[in-house]
Amino acid sequence: QVQLVESGGGLVQAGGSLRLSCVASGRFLAAYAMGWFRQAPGKEREFVAANNWSGVNTYHADSVKGRFTISRDNAKNTVYLQMNNLKPEDTAVYYCAASYVYADNTKGGNYAYWGQGTQVTVSS
Repeated sequence: QVQLVESGGGLVQAGGSLRLSCVASGRFLAAYAMGWFRQAPGKEREFVAANNWSGVNTYHADSVKGRFTISRDNAKNTVYLQMNNLKPEDTAVYYCAASYVYADNTKGGNYAYWGQGTQVTVSS
């Protein structure tokens, strides 16, 4: 009965930027962590970034460090993923997720709720 809705995806050229948004119903930014994952065609779901709310820490996958930044706006129940200097290999469906487990927040199995995803396509 919880809903996470992603938006902001689209088609951009390499080197461009996008900002993804994830709006959570209720007050799900009170979750232990919010995360972003992505899945490209023919590949498994991959961790991108997460915000550990209780620890006030953020984590970014090595593949996106220095280019992507996760942030939040508690008043809007929204988490963002700012993506800069996009590369063709960033092309994927991006999902946000909420975790209520005190566990490794880089692992998708520790997230209870998922959005429907938003497509990001980066052309060369």
